[in-house]
Amino acid sequence: MYIAIVLLLMYNTAFTSNFISVDNFRTQFIQMVPVLIVALGMALVIGTQGIDLSGGAVMALAAAVIPLYIGYGLIPAAAMAIFAGCLIGVANGAMIAFIGVQPIVATLALMVAGRGIALVVANEQLKSVTNPTILSLGRNSIVGVPYSVLVAMILVVVVAVLVNRTTFGKQLVAVGGSRRAAELAGLPVKRILMTTYILAAALAAVAGIIATARLGASVPSTLGNLIELSAITAVVIGGTPLTGGKVKVVGTVAGALLLQLIAATLIKNNVPDAYSQITQAVIILIAVYIQRGKLAVR
Repeated sequence: MYIAIVLLLMYNTAFTSNFISVDNFRTQFIQMVPVLIVALGMALVIGTQGIDLSGGAVMALAAAVIPLYIGYGLIPAAAMAIFAGCLIGVANGAMIAFIGVQPIVATLALMVAGRGIALVVANEQLKSVTNPTILSLGRNSIVGVPYSVLVAMILVVVVAVLVNRTTFGKQLVAVGGSRRAAELAGLPVKRILMTTYILAAALAAVAGIIATARLGASVPSTLGNLIELSAITAVVIGGTPLTGGKVKVVGTVAGALLLQLIAATLIKNNVPDAYSQITQAVIILIAVYIQRGKLAVR
């Protein structure tokens, strides 16, 4: 993956005009932020040997909620948007941890229902967001670093600390390694799963807030559409196995960066966006095949 990033940078330096510039890299990082934040939550879920297909729907719901509370200010509006997203996480976690529904089935149901709820909340209408405080979150910067990128950097550190330095992180990895063994060891498996899906939903809601701030509008019908594909790809090529038991936060960041560089390279060389999606699917297959080979060797 890291070699691929270097090769892409070398290719664009040689063949893509104006690619190696501060403004372009700033743009690429801003565009990468929603995928990266959703991927952080996805990494936690995959670490438990699960999957979450509802990230885009959570983004849409968060976007639909913001205009309802923006009159109270950024913090109350953001808090309500995150709370609404967490409700989907609660539903996912409850079905998976307590009812025993397979993660792909549970989150697929919320992927459809969540976006439907978002459309109902928004009256199926696009709503402009003109509050300067929330717009600054998606457009302004401090010392040259966009606020959205700064938020993403903070969340990366928080998730890394959570995974590597807390009891919850170690328990999460243990559950992904062997749920039965975790239960026999007395770990609160159901609570861990519930918390993990709520955290993933909260992160997706933050991504929805940032995307809304950047667009200057709430667009629940399309916001976050298929972002789950990009998030899963970033996590898998970043080294987190779909079999669970491991979470690679830094690898997830690098995976999101690689996807963004691939998309930017194709776009700047006039390749249709459809090929970018095909490329992501191929990357997933290659990454899973490589992981399978490593497991076979072990």
